[in-house]
Amino acid sequence: MAMIHLEPQTAQMFSRALGALKPPPNLTLSQWADNYRRLSAEASAAQGRWNTDNAPFQREIMDAIGDVHIRKVVAMMCAQSGKTDGLILNTIGYYMSYYPAPIMIVQPTVNLGESFSKDRLATMIRDTPVLRGLVDNKSRYSGNTIMKKNFAGGQLTIVGANAPTDLRGRPIKVLLADEVDAYKASAGKEGDPVMLAEQRQTTYWDYKTVLVSTPTDKNNSRILDEFNASTQEEWTVPCPNCGFYQPFVWDNMVFDKDKWPEGGVQYRCAECGCLDNEYRWKKNSLQGKWHAEHPERAVRGFHMNKIGSTLCGWDKIVEDFIAADLDAQRGDYEKMQVFVNTDLGLPWEEPGETVEANNLLDRREFYEAEVPDGVVYLTAGVDTQDNRFEAEVVGWGIGRESWGIRYQRIYGDLKRGQVWADLDEFLSRTWKKKDGTELALRSVCMDSGGHFPDQVIRFCKEREDRHIWAIKGRGGMDVPYIRNPTKNNRVGGELFVLGVDTGKNAVLARLKVLIKGPNYCHFPAAEDAGYTVSTGTFTQEDDSVDDNLLAALKNLKEGEVTDLIDGDSSYFVARLDKEVDEDATEETRQSIIEQRKDDLYDETLDGWKEGIEWAVKEKVWDDVNFDNLFTTIKDTETESTTEQATE
Repeated sequence: MAMIHLEPQTAQMFSRALGALKPPPNLTLSQWADNYRRLSAEASAAQGRWNTDNAPFQREIMDAIGDVHIRKVVAMMCAQSGKTDGLILNTIGYYMSYYPAPIMIVQPTVNLGESFSKDRLATMIRDTPVLRGLVDNKSRYSGNTIMKKNFAGGQLTIVGANAPTDLRGRPIKVLLADEVDAYKASAGKEGDPVMLAEQRQTTYWDYKTVLVSTPTDKNNSRILDEFNASTQEEWTVPCPNCGFYQPFVWDNMVFDKDKWPEGGVQYRCAECGCLDNEYRWKKNSLQGKWHAEHPERAVRGFHMNKIGSTLCGWDKIVEDFIAADLDAQRGDYEKMQVFVNTDLGLPWEEPGETVEANNLLDRREFYEAEVPDGVVYLTAGVDTQDNRFEAEVVGWGIGRESWGIRYQRIYGDLKRGQVWADLDEFLSRTWKKKDGTELALRSVCMDSGGHFPDQVIRFCKEREDRHIWAIKGRGGMDVPYIRNPTKNNRVGGELFVLGVDTGKNAVLARLKVLIKGPNYCHFPAAEDAGYTVSTGTFTQEDDSVDDNLLAALKNLKEGEVTDLIDGDSSYFVARLDKEVDEDATEETRQSIIEQRKDDLYDETLDGWKEGIEWAVKEKVWDDVNFDNLFTTIKDTETESTTEQATE
């Protein structure tokens, strides 16, 4: 066997060449992070080597991102879940050093993109040795800028979702969309920013899209829509007592809100019901696993909250909730939205969709006078129906605290003047406080919808000096509650367009306030105040009954009460007193109809009889013979006869 002697320098050269040709080790994204990633002091409290075991719920998400067979990954995450370091920066490092490719990261704005590049990306490249030599930031010929980094085999482009021109251009393989719920619906006039960016991936069969965000509002949450179309995976850990795997949910957090922090916080197992502390539950995090609601779907979607996160403690979560809950009871839901979004990692849903009816009934109270002392001024709202006006007088105090004063129905033919005069008289009267002070209405809003818009606007125009205004509702969550009036109508009177959906949400939110004071709604118990309960009997096919009311009643048993129902034009609280058999009712109904027909026939015939004057011609009557009941009829054409018997 021939031996070739190489000089040391030559041997080293060949070694380096062969090493370059050697394929890299087969690493998942989380393995790459554990081997190579370094955390910077500026960006992390735990600087040094990355360890996925510190946040074990991140491992499956990262490995799904690095899986060549998975096209899209969605992460709906709470704050302090390590989503930027674990899912964004680790992915950038992995594709820069291990699997080079063109990468684009989209931040909500250009300014946020610049901050991300300077504060997070630059420090990661600086402190991670395997990345340090990949990007030349010193040479003027490198082409590298704050928003663009070139490296062997690819480049990294940072753009803002508000810059449509940056979202178009050269192809990209990896798209990282960070905090997508903060994106505007359209990038200028170009359309959806995520869709614009995704158009740049069409040339790659193995493209990768990663959408990461803390959710915001339920009705406008991009990350929620993406998550709902995914596998919908939740992080689960085994119970420290029975071993049953389960996700962490807020309803199973047990603590005494009134005595906090006394007693601390524990978590209740959904299977065995045992209570245990945070340490015992989170000790099992290394055995945790993701459970998919829809494993058959191609898009991997993950949801994570702070309760299951090993990066934050339960005490802080409870403190956040208690502070938010106190404000919510006063009608201020800003902190509660922050808690739901950032602590629970869930989209915010405006309160007021349901209100317990019994709570409203129990809140009725007797005032010491017609108008309580806390009332500063009075307003009224008037609803226009075909045969009546329905008016409510409301008193207002400090911090939008309100008192129902009078609910009045004014019946009459709206085509005639009397009912309008009755309404004007009602709106002109005053209401007394305990000390004898009389308050008149400060302002009135009158509905111009229905069949009498011109009459309403004219009525209000003639009384604008009394601040009586015509209004018209318009649906849509994007319609503001109130805007400047318009005179674009046939009468030329001022007309205010109100955002009914926005207004309903505000009303329902205030109805949920349980502490007397700002935003609390008082209701009178006195019967003469007009706040009465209506009763009625109807069928499921009754066109006169609000569809939302019928739908709510379908789910009731006899004696049960609905929550507050948001109807098409009114609010309802309904109790099902008695449910009847529809078949039996229909049979009875038909019987009643037939009987009424018979009664109507007899009544009509009797009326005719009463209106007739009877007279008898005696000579004719004497010639009438009842002995022969047979009549002979002669057919003049055939000359044949036919006898017919009649009775």
